[in-house]
Amino acid sequence: MFIVARKETPRGMLLVVTDADVLGKVFTDGKRQLDLANPFYKGEEMEKEEVKKLVLESRYLHLTGKEAVQLGVDLGFVEKKNILMIQEVPHAEVVME
Repeated sequence: MFIVARKETPRGMLLVVTDADVLGKVFTDGKRQLDLANPFYKGEEMEKEEVKKLVLESRYLHLTGKEAVQLGVDLGFVEKKNILMIQEVPHAEVVME
């Protein structure tokens, strides 16, 4: 299960996809932090197939959690070398072409 927030930007939709099991938590690694308790990450619950459709309509992707980032990898938008790990929580950001 994913938590998905859609945010309109001047250049297109930003899709924030977060694994439900990490939402509401804070992860820190040195100076880097993922504050998943921030309202930025709040959205609606969605299944994988729903998220896949929205990804194709988005300009920007903000993926956090093992399943969310893996979805980006599986769809060919995220390269493993570009995944940021903070306390074993993967995070990736994508600008769609």
